Amino acid sequence: MAPIVGKCIPEPHQIGVVHQRADWDSIHEKICQLLIPLRTSMPFYNSEEERQHGLQQLQQRQKHLIEFCYTVAQKYLFEGKHEVAVPAALHSLRFRMNVYGLSSVELVPAYLLLAEASLGLGHIVQAEEYLSQAQWTVLKSTECSYATHSLLHRNLGLLFMAKENYEEARYHLANDIYFASCAFGTEDIRTSGGYFHLANIFYGLNKLDLADTLYTKVSEIWDKYLNNHYQVLLQARIQQIDLLGKQFETDTGLDEAQEAEAVRILTSILNIRESTSDKAPQKTVFVLKILVMLYYLMMNSSKAQEYATRAFSLAQEHQLSVHEQDTIQELLTLISAEEASPVTQ
Repeated sequence: MAPIVGKCIPEPHQIGVVHQRADWDSIHEKICQLLIPLRTSMPFYNSEEERQHGLQQLQQRQKHLIEFCYTVAQKYLFEGKHEVAVPAALHSLRFRMNVYGLSSVELVPAYLLLAEASLGLGHIVQAEEYLSQAQWTVLKSTECSYATHSLLHRNLGLLFMAKENYEEARYHLANDIYFASCAFGTEDIRTSGGYFHLANIFYGLNKLDLADTLYTKVSEIWDKYLNNHYQVLLQARIQQIDLLGKQFETDTGLDEAQEAEAVRILTSILNIRESTSDKAPQKTVFVLKILVMLYYLMMNSSKAQEYATRAFSLAQEHQLSVHEQDTIQELLTLISAEEASPVTQ
């Protein structure tokens, strides 16, 4: 794909009233106060040292806004809110241009967000333009991280999935998994997205054994990650670290976008597992338990209880092992006690 420089980024005057409203709802309201220091004229400095310090502070504010807008856009994408993801991604891109220049590889993650949002809106040509810009920037760069290569191939995989070119999509998703594994390891949650999309291709092609293997791998990666955080929380309770009697802070260790990604991936796998729960109920119960831990650590006790109740009913219905039923019962007891506690955070 040849890059179409300058065509990808709409100028403010091209954004209509509806899009201005979407911009406000999506991101502008969240960053309005943060923009004030950036739009204020630089004061007069008495020395070069003070001037450099002022510039560094300005750049740090811009970098904070880059990451904030990026995370917000990612969260919207994982929630399926593609239209409102666009303004947040555009803000991230513009701040990146201000800080790093027009041809920096640091622009690539924002281009990829815009490509994914375009795909979600069904704008395949627009997505191709963003991806061509991202590819061109990566090709020109001598310092592109494995993580960025992974994101690029993941989005190219999604593009070819949308175009129903599954052979090309599988090639790019295999590269996504390779580069993500180099950056984070084969069993990392940041690598699991590539496995998940590859599983979706096999599922769509009715290659159910391959899809099942990959869905299981994704589930196991998330189970290991969330269970580690869950066990730390339980251990803290047992050791009675919180001597004041307040509830413990729960923490997934994820940002908002990663939490939204976890919800989307695990809910999608659950829907597939539930369609075959009569044949393999233990697989459905496994995913339900992972969702229980996720929502519990996200401090959403009602959702955690809902999934725990479903898991317990399914385990009883299909007469799964006593150990399995006891484990789920322990989860239910813990969540119920949390909800019943009169102490607030």
